[in-house]
Amino acid sequence: MTARRNRRSKKSQGHGVARVFLTLFFMAVVAVGAAGWLVLTPFGPSRETFVDIEPGSGTVRIAQLLEASGVVRSQYGFDLLRWMKRGTLRAGEYRFDHPATVLEVYARIARGDVYTKTVVVPEGASIFDIATRLEQAGIGTRQKFLDAQAQQVNLVADLDPKAKNLEGYLFPDTYRFPRKATPAQIAASMVRRFRVRAAELGLKENVHAIVTMASLVERETAVDSERPLIASVFFNRLDKHMPLMTDPSVIYGLQSQGKWQGAIYRSDLAHDTPYNTYLHGGLPPGPIANPGLAALRAAMQPAQTDYLYFVAAGANPQGHSLFSKTLEEHTRNVSEYRHMLKKAGGR
Repeated sequence: MTARRNRRSKKSQGHGVARVFLTLFFMAVVAVGAAGWLVLTPFGPSRETFVDIEPGSGTVRIAQLLEASGVVRSQYGFDLLRWMKRGTLRAGEYRFDHPATVLEVYARIARGDVYTKTVVVPEGASIFDIATRLEQAGIGTRQKFLDAQAQQVNLVADLDPKAKNLEGYLFPDTYRFPRKATPAQIAASMVRRFRVRAAELGLKENVHAIVTMASLVERETAVDSERPLIASVFFNRLDKHMPLMTDPSVIYGLQSQGKWQGAIYRSDLAHDTPYNTYLHGGLPPGPIANPGLAALRAAMQPAQTDYLYFVAAGANPQGHSLFSKTLEEHTRNVSEYRHMLKKAGGR
């Protein structure tokens, strides 16, 4: 009897252990299934939603923020994936506009795929052009940028003590700015890019004059091979104490006074501004645009020529500038230019 009872007891214990094992196995399957559902099932907003993760935010805080913003279904699913991946999450503002798995959300934050707005600053753009492009990109207003760059002149004080604003030092390039970037931060970023490029060129001395000259060259031609020639004309005229007589400088003076009408008239050439190089000798008081590398290099290393005049490429239907050493030659070039313009259908 005792042996029989012992056999029944052992059999009962075996069934009990099996039940416990099956229960635990079932619970594990359910847990894995739930975790898989949380991690692999797409969830999130169908409209644009921004999540700003500040520097120093802990992983728990990030998970809570994502759940509160409706980007993930549960913070615990994100926490679980973070624990499994052991990766580093990056601060910044993120944009979500469609349902996504926790895997996708995690991957974006781990690689720092922050939301930015792209602004292209072309060579020869002025502070007025840049301010307009920033406003069009939805980064602040035009006037706020113009005000900020004037107030940030200390950024280039060591390079150009004469600078009244940042014109000439906002390097042309493609920029990607956070949505909440301030005008001051944007200007500082562009100046930093200028410093890097200037260092590459070895631009350390006479920066004010070089950048001013480069800005004139930049606005007179978009043809790289002509820039050293344009620079030579301006330097030759300065050596002979001849006025530079460059229209882009006149236009910049009008823009500075809010009087630019979109086309230059004969009366504009007689309108007195500090930038009117028909009325005032020497270089204008500062840069009239933001030059690129080629124009800066041309101002530092102009071609050695005897040219004193040119008809700018931008005004020539054939797409190249016409250079001359004498006024007589220049007059013939102007006549040729007008003939080509008429032939091309102009007036």
